[in-house]
Amino acid sequence: MQNEFDTLEQKLGQLVKLASRLRSENHQLRQELATTLSQNRQYSDKIDGVSSRLENLLTQLPEEA
Repeated sequence: MQNEFDTLEQKLGQLVKLASRLRSENHQLRQELATTLSQNRQYSDKIDGVSSRLENLLTQLPEEA
């Protein structure tokens, strides 16, 4: 009976360690996701700005005869 309790205690210990590791990894991934989403918004804003300037320049080009 004691052997079964020891085995169960070991398995619970492993489960606690795994849950802790996964929680930490999840936190890190959430931070990375937030950073990536922020960078994506910045890049999107830059693309929109460049696109607007390009469209403005294209309207200023003389039309072909």
